[in-house]
Amino acid sequence: MAAAARGRPGGCAPPQDGGGGGRTTVRGAMAAEEPRSLFALSAAAVSRSMAALERDVWALPGHLLRGLLPLLTVFHLERAEGAAQRAGLSTQPIWRKLWDDVMKTRPPNSENITCWRKKFLETFFSNVLHGVLDVSSDWRLHHHHFSPLLHSSPHVSQLTLCNMLQGAVELTAEHNQKVLENLAGSLRILKFQHLLSSDQSIRRSLVLLLHRLIHHGSVSQVSMYSWPVPDTVLLVLILSMSAGFWRSGNALTYHSSPCGFCKEEDKAQSQELAQERAERGCYDERERSSDENQKESPREADMEVNGCGADAHLNSVLSGWRSSLQNQVCEEEASSKVPCDHTSVQGGSSCCVSDQLSCHRVLQKTRRRLKSAVGKKRRCVRRSRGPHADQEDLYDFVFTVAREDNSGLLNKNNATERGNTENWTSSSPGSPCTGHAGCKKRGGSAGIFSLKAAQRFRSVSTLELFSIPLTGETCRTLSNLLSSWVSLENLVLSYNGLGANISCILSALRALSRHSDCHLRVLRVSDVFSHMSCMELVRCILSAFPQLHTLSVSFDLKNQLEGNRPERNPSCSEVEIPASCLEQLEIRFPREPLHTALLLPVLKASTSLQQLSLDSATLPSSQELGLLLEALKECNPNLKKLSFHDVNLAEHQKEVLLLLQDPILQEITFSFCRLFESSTTEFLSEIINTVKRNSALKSLKLPGNRLGNHRLVALADIFSEDSSSSLCQLDVSSNCIKPDGLLEFTQKLEGYIQQRGGQIQFTHLRLFQNWLDQDAETAQEALRRLKAVCSVVNDSWDSSQAFADYISVM
Repeated sequence: MAAAARGRPGGCAPPQDGGGGGRTTVRGAMAAEEPRSLFALSAAAVSRSMAALERDVWALPGHLLRGLLPLLTVFHLERAEGAAQRAGLSTQPIWRKLWDDVMKTRPPNSENITCWRKKFLETFFSNVLHGVLDVSSDWRLHHHHFSPLLHSSPHVSQLTLCNMLQGAVELTAEHNQKVLENLAGSLRILKFQHLLSSDQSIRRSLVLLLHRLIHHGSVSQVSMYSWPVPDTVLLVLILSMSAGFWRSGNALTYHSSPCGFCKEEDKAQSQELAQERAERGCYDERERSSDENQKESPREADMEVNGCGADAHLNSVLSGWRSSLQNQVCEEEASSKVPCDHTSVQGGSSCCVSDQLSCHRVLQKTRRRLKSAVGKKRRCVRRSRGPHADQEDLYDFVFTVAREDNSGLLNKNNATERGNTENWTSSSPGSPCTGHAGCKKRGGSAGIFSLKAAQRFRSVSTLELFSIPLTGETCRTLSNLLSSWVSLENLVLSYNGLGANISCILSALRALSRHSDCHLRVLRVSDVFSHMSCMELVRCILSAFPQLHTLSVSFDLKNQLEGNRPERNPSCSEVEIPASCLEQLEIRFPREPLHTALLLPVLKASTSLQQLSLDSATLPSSQELGLLLEALKECNPNLKKLSFHDVNLAEHQKEVLLLLQDPILQEITFSFCRLFESSTTEFLSEIINTVKRNSALKSLKLPGNRLGNHRLVALADIFSEDSSSSLCQLDVSSNCIKPDGLLEFTQKLEGYIQQRGGQIQFTHLRLFQNWLDQDAETAQEALRRLKAVCSVVNDSWDSSQAFADYISVM
């Protein structure tokens, strides 16, 4: 194999026959190479004749196959995976070399990549799709049987579409149907980045793509990034289809043919409903009732004659509604203005009825209204209606979701439906966000009606919006979608300029929490300005949705910089927080004071809390941290991880020591907390002795505390022979550590390990952004010896950026 490697400088070996353009001839390649061994020449000849010898090659012994694999094209290297595994060989080094030769970049977090084959083919797919990689640039990338998109698509688990969505147009082209089928099975994460406004044909391609990958595929996460001026139509389209909503019609056809998956699902559903109806005898009962009464309105009679099969659909819908209504638990709400709230076709809202009679009246009215609607509009749901109908479908759906005035869509004479709509778009009486501009709207939202009329498909479980401004209109649309998005598990809203519109999101969470089958467990909200204080927002969120397991609230600045103080909402401060399922709480304060009295109700309600992170908070008094520690000890006995970032703890040495001796905490982080700013040598000794006696602490993170060399060397005493510490991870990043200090720490650590007979639990050391570039030779020696003891994570950082810090430590 070594001989073969010497014969392939730069990865340039003769291609196979039929490789296409860009072929490197055998004579040309050999003229530029050193003389090859007989094995290398034979392997090159075999690689050129793989079309005829493929089966025989896969049967070769392992030592021969090892030398041949690097000479194969991507097409045959992918096919050789099974033979290599049977021979006990790994193709990972070959795929890694392909990455280096073709991509010519270092991927982020390369140390965490476990499969270079998947990484290469996934990136290869994306680069070819967006036209940034020419397959003729390297002989290994092309073969007459190799289709770049088709053969790499099964390995694509995440895909980014950007700019004018050219990738969506390409993937939905007729010649790429098989590629789209592969993606429907493999793709899990779909990202949109730097989108621009697009025309109707591109949006239609996007509809087809989302329908196949989300509604009938495996995509579970949709993320959108960096869209400073979002196109409302495009944004609402992506959000609605991610939530599983789309109206039926010609927009769901593929190349003039109806969606086969929709047809199969409709057929299966019709069979199930027919069977259910037969078992219950509903049809016969209805026929007998009709014969006895002999009463039928002209509209219904006309409907049965001209409905184009609509009555069968109506019966199935009413059967589902009747079953749902009969099985609902009746709950009375004294503050509710709506006497009866019926469930939608999608099963969204909970039913609240006073008695069976009121529900029966609503059902009768609904049946008449639906019959009329079906008779007028619903023909065959996926029948083509001409080229102009597509545009009407798309625009009608998108704009009705977000439209503010719904007077033309709602039946004003039906108080039940109107009340239900208002419930979806405005907060209920006594809710934390009552009265905010973000939720004030007369008559509700047309989006609710259109969503009820739309067809419901599979939806994603994770939605992430990064740096996408959301107007009041789009916030209301998102709120409408969230209200019934029961499959959603993770929601990230980052830098969306929500402001007062955060109340819309709170109303949606409150509505969603009423669904017994909702799955939302993670919510992360971050922005530049805070509309209300962080603690008020945390309390509002938990009171609206106590089922959350992870909650992160982060703001950069107060609204004071804009001339407005963050609005204080008395209802948020006074509302009682129900017992929550919260396990992880992260709060990043915009330089707000940390008042334990405001945090205490949250801690009391979150008895399952395991992780707490407080960032950029100020301590209004010297007693505040002590009160917080007492509250944590009393209310959160299961707390395992506690983190402080950019919180000045220079004058809180006593509390720091109390935390370090806590018998429950397993991970403690003091990040940029100025621990040693005004401390003495005794304080460092007390920290070391406290950690030595604590067998529960597994991870200690001290980045950005100006340890310097002498304090780092002292920390090695934690692992001395008389220590009972179980510390596994130590983070000393950004601490002005120089190579000679690191080497001394390493020597001291090696001595303690030898004294303890090699019995030490220390496994991970993080050294980011230190002064290791000042003496490269000493640093390399220290790192080499450290890596024999534990896993070391560091970077090549330019320490000249931190000259001021270095001077202050000296």
